[in-house]
Amino acid sequence: QVQLVESGGGLVQAGGSLRLSCAASGRTFSNYAMGWFRQAPGKEREFVACISRSGASTYYADSVKGRFTISRDNARNTVYLQMNNLKPEDTAVYYCAAKFTYYSGDVYTTGQPYDHWGQGTQVTVSS
Repeated sequence: QVQLVESGGGLVQAGGSLRLSCAASGRTFSNYAMGWFRQAPGKEREFVACISRSGASTYYADSVKGRFTISRDNARNTVYLQMNNLKPEDTAVYYCAAKFTYYSGDVYTTGQPYDHWGQGTQVTVSS
């Protein structure tokens, strides 16, 4: 079992930045591909970004491409989401997720494959 704990959310003005962290425990972190998802009130959960086990492969939703950066530190068992030039439409609860995989290059852009989820952290962007 992998436990995931997100942090770093908060209230920020449009154009500002936040860095989310997701700390993992319980299993070998480097065996898991990781992803970030978000869910705004009244909307379905949507994919934001994902990263392979090694960190060599990343993928982003079009809505965040060029503004958000996903990274990981396997020595610290942590995945990050650097969010720049935030917009009010980025307001949501952000969740990290972990997917066990044997393949170092795999990334997953939908929620269904992920085995483990964090509790979420609120990001609010004011206009």
